[in-house]
Amino acid sequence: MGMPSKVEIRKVLKKLEKAEGTLASSQSSTPLEKFRHDIQQKFVRYVLKTKISQRELAALLGIDEGKVSKILRNRLDEFSTDRLISLYEKINPKLKLKVS
Repeated sequence: MGMPSKVEIRKVLKKLEKAEGTLASSQSSTPLEKFRHDIQQKFVRYVLKTKISQRELAALLGIDEGKVSKILRNRLDEFSTDRLISLYEKINPKLKLKVS
């Protein structure tokens, strides 16, 4: 197995330019942004723990698979905090929020 050609490398790089990865949280995040990130991480932990697919999680939450993908990649701009909480309650009905 040899190295990929320059043409193959260019094709892959072109695809990667358009790819959306997971957003990291910033050290300068507000308390609300940190809270939203914490909720997002609960979804990720649930997926890892249960080994559920994005399609299965979408069905469980009653949303489309693309929205699940956005949640799992921390692309939360289109989700209100209330919406994230209500979606998470579907997989953890015993959810209790604490403000400290």
